[in-house]
Amino acid sequence: MSDLHTIRLHVNGQPHSCAIPPRLHLIDLLRDELGLKGSHLGCEHGVCGACTVEVDGRIVRGCLTLAVQADGAQVRTVEGLSDLPDARVLQQAFVKHNALQCGFCTPGMLMAARELVQHKPDATREEVREWMSGNYCRCTGYHAIVDAVCDVLAQRHQEAAA
Repeated sequence: MSDLHTIRLHVNGQPHSCAIPPRLHLIDLLRDELGLKGSHLGCEHGVCGACTVEVDGRIVRGCLTLAVQADGAQVRTVEGLSDLPDARVLQQAFVKHNALQCGFCTPGMLMAARELVQHKPDATREEVREWMSGNYCRCTGYHAIVDAVCDVLAQRHQEAAA
């Protein structure tokens, strides 16, 4: 009897079929098997947010999600954000506000920020701070990250009002 399970999933729009052990975490599949190193592995306890990826439109912690749970799913990593206009706006805001110093937390921050912008477009600064608090950043003190996300939310409000 084989210890491997075959799963099929789309990662950043590309189909993949992978024979994997049942206890392999999604982040390990993405990084080690598929070569997508943008999402990082930090605490391995789901606390730091460095491994944040999107599964079927919702962010998850890749270190807590088993790869077999993503069977049949659409998975997006930070590498898959570059083609999305809303993600490009966030990336530009992070640069503008110097919200990416060492860069270790940036992929998870961008994934979380994108979900916030999509699902809470009227978020207050305090709500942005609370939402982003699930991701650790040791360099920026969060102010620049919150500024960047709030800037994007303000831009969207201006565009909607025009």
